[in-house]
Order: sequence, then structure tokens, then C-alpha cells
Amino acid sequence: MLTPEDARLIERLHGNFPLVDRPYAAVGEELGWSEDQVINRIGMLLSQGVLTRFGPLFQIERAGGQFLLAAMAVPEGRYEEITRTVNSFPEIAHNYRRDHELNMWFVIAAESPRQASSVAAAIESETGLQVAVFPKEEEFFVELRLQPLSVRY
Repeated sequence: MLTPEDARLIERLHGNFPLVDRPYAAVGEELGWSEDQVINRIGMLLSQGVLTRFGPLFQIERAGGQFLLAAMAVPEGRYEEITRTVNSFPEIAHNYRRDHELNMWFVIAAESPRQASSVAAAIESETGLQVAVFPKEEEFFVELRLQPLSVRY
């Protein structure tokens, strides 16, 4: 269950993360916590699934890399097997099922466009299924800022 302290921490971490030598200490000072308390609490929220990810977002193309959206039409009887195969590649950022002819969608996060293409080709080779790729044509920045919720017990 989300405590009022958890809600305060999440609200503080949502944007404007301090760019200082010890950012967790700076956040802790604002909240009246120690640096270790902040780090431990984030770890606990991640392990509980309250937070699914905590980290920066990069414009990978500026560093020479590529995020490549990909999809496959996976037969239902092979879905678990194919999921394991696709997820075994360290370049797979996430993988999800859709109610669509292309029912498996995933993102390849690679250090170069060539590596991204190689991963897609390797997945095709290992699964025997065609991988449809959808390179980014245009980038949009949309920030979702949620209003803090009151926590009830």
C-alpha cells in the first residue's frame, strides 16, 4: 500500500531531479530523510511494482543509437516460447501483447541502427517468424504530469 511518505517521494521525483553530485541526499534533505532512506525506499517501491522503472530518458539517436519499434504475428500456441526467445536479447527494452494481427510488440534499444537491424534479423532467424520494424519518423515530446493523490488508509 502506498503510504503518505511514498506519495511525497514519488511526487518529488516526478521531474526536476537534482543534477548534483549526490541527488538522493538532496532529495532526502528536502523530505527530512537520509540519503540511504531515499535510495532504499525507491528500491522497495520498484521491488513491490509500485514503480516499474526509475531512471533517465535518453534521446538515443543523439548518441548514435536507435530505438526500433517491432512487431510479430505470433501463433497463440507458441506465444510463451517466442516471448522467452525475444526477451532473451539484452537489447529488448520491453515487450507486450496486443489484440491485433501483429500481437507481439517490442522495442529494440541498440547502440547503432546496424545493431538494431541485426537483432531484428536474429529474432527472425531464431523464431522463424517475420519481424515488422517501424523506425521512428518523427519525435514528439509529451509530458504527463499527474496531480498528487491524497492517500487514505
